[in-house]
Amino acid sequence: MSTFMAKAGEVERNWYVIDASGKTLGRLAVQVADLLRGKNKPTFTPHVDCGDYVVVVNAEKMVLTGKKLEQKYYYHHTGYVGHMKSVRYDNLMKNRPEMALELAVKGMIPANTIGRKAMTRLHVYKGAEHKHEAQKPIVLE
Repeated sequence: MSTFMAKAGEVERNWYVIDASGKTLGRLAVQVADLLRGKNKPTFTPHVDCGDYVVVVNAEKMVLTGKKLEQKYYYHHTGYVGHMKSVRYDNLMKNRPEMALELAVKGMIPANTIGRKAMTRLHVYKGAEHKHEAQKPIVLE
């Protein structure tokens, strides 16, 4: 008996919609990262991109537990000397909640070509509306 290895041309990709209202940021990011990698499939192969498309709606209604809104920061560097910028998560969740989820998911997928390709299949929307109804996405709870 041989081990099954998926091939890139044989991968079937599904579309999923996840409602983020009331869900914790980290737990939601784990669920999204697993779908993007394809780890929910029995045909998962680590060296092949087996993931699905994920649409997340109501990102503005995600929650962070504890004091993370006041104590957690997002840091980025502009490229100039001394220009390390920081944004507190209460401001990030108020202004760009979709970025908060994308950052969390990006940290959970591999930092290689498979991971970069997987991030292009993630679509996060602030409100309840999305433009992917034509793909007939499956609603996940």
